Amino acid sequence: MNKPPDSIIQARGLRKVYNTGKVQVEALRGVDLDVPRGEFISIVGPSGSGKSTLFHIVGGLTPPTAGEVIVAGRNVSTVGERGRTELRSSSVSFVFQKFNLLPNLTARDNIRTALYISGKEPDQFDPELLSLLDLLGIAGRLDHKPSEMSGGEQQRVAIARALATRPAILLADEPTGNLDSRNSLAVLNILKDLNERLGQTILMITHNTEAAAFGHRTLHMRDGRIAETSH
Repeated sequence: MNKPPDSIIQARGLRKVYNTGKVQVEALRGVDLDVPRGEFISIVGPSGSGKSTLFHIVGGLTPPTAGEVIVAGRNVSTVGERGRTELRSSSVSFVFQKFNLLPNLTARDNIRTALYISGKEPDQFDPELLSLLDLLGIAGRLDHKPSEMSGGEQQRVAIARALATRPAILLADEPTGNLDSRNSLAVLNILKDLNERLGQTILMITHNTEAAAFGHRTLHMRDGRIAETSH
């Protein structure tokens, strides 16, 4: 498959089948997808539509059953588990609905864990990361543990941790699902700002149509396929 120069994600005929006992569940049924570098895409759809499975394949968490997908120059369809692990450590980061911060560590040390796992120097935050912390509004909260922060602050720390390794792609899975309306709006504005200021490529799963509108375009998934695209 030839990848256009500006395409950071490209999938062709992507299928995923799960075997659950005697039953086969076809989660993806021939998905084609092109994501230009620097795009902010929202993905919506009912439970079971395939949106989480698509995320897991793009993020290197699970291989496809059939088809081909190239992510940040790496053919995820053929690299094997080691290659997918390298993809997650070098090119793709996740933000989830649950903040998944280590409760006994400060915000600073939670961010350091990502640097350590990716093989980067964890002890010093370089100027680019410090600038990101200012943008996220948490530079003054680095010595606080998750229990000492609001939900919105915890999600900002989770975003900082995800972006500390300079990933090519940020995958956000219901990033506002555990937040009230005020903090949800703040996080969505942060994601939009990161996209516009830094050119960060973002794919976001959301059930909220108002949240989806923050992206450049919205993919509507149904029955394992992209049924519609809106702008």
